[in-house]
Amino acid sequence: MVQKDCIMQTIEYFKLQAKNLHKDFKTQKPYFDSELERDLFEYSPTFFDIDPLITDFEIDENNFTRMNALHIIAKLAGFTKWNEMVKASEWALELGKLLFDNMHKIRTEDWEFYIRDVENQHGVLFTNEGKFDIFKQVFADVDGHETTGWDYRLIRYVEPSDKVKKIKPRKKKKKKAVEITVLPMKGIRLKKFIEVANWKFEDLIESMEPEHPEIIRKLWDPEVYINQVITPDKLPIDRNYALSLVEAFLIHHFIDLDDMGDNSDAK
Repeated sequence: MVQKDCIMQTIEYFKLQAKNLHKDFKTQKPYFDSELERDLFEYSPTFFDIDPLITDFEIDENNFTRMNALHIIAKLAGFTKWNEMVKASEWALELGKLLFDNMHKIRTEDWEFYIRDVENQHGVLFTNEGKFDIFKQVFADVDGHETTGWDYRLIRYVEPSDKVKKIKPRKKKKKKAVEITVLPMKGIRLKKFIEVANWKFEDLIESMEPEHPEIIRKLWDPEVYINQVITPDKLPIDRNYALSLVEAFLIHHFIDLDDMGDNSDAK
């Protein structure tokens, strides 16, 4: 019963954040931008910095609902969507709350890279309770950390829970580029590159309509291809630039696979 109560309290905390975010969006007022020659919206938020949220999460300003607000809050807490959050364990929720409350110290993406690197170095997989303890010891309880991203909050909740700290809005700074410095890539970073390579591969299958797609699929190995494109001589390399190379060079690799498919069929 105690565990269930803790889960409900944490979910109610996130519901309050979503409610406040939705309130901020309801301050929306249209205006005409003479320079861009089109209608835009302006906001008078109390809790969240709306403009960077709209940009970073590609929010539809014409149709922002309470459910949209719930999903945004869930993402800020490290979940993919609200339904994933409400089904999460107590420790996963508590870790999510730490991530949300400390977004001024570290982005959720950077935390994922950090914890995966620690797991890879030690050859272990931490439980959510273990991750919670590590986050608390390394980030939450340590001053001096500053995110390379953006703290979307205008009001930061502090202990005790009935007190709040107002945060002076700051100009959005350019996000620090994430670089690849070590090969081969592993974990969540490799997974992202494989997703991009597979997406481009399927796009080429559809657009180029090869004669033997089933053979090409058998020959296709995204990890081998990625290692051919992102080589040690290119390090260090910006992650986004590296992803663009994976997309750009795939057509040449695809043609090679198609030729191999033709030769295989001929035999």
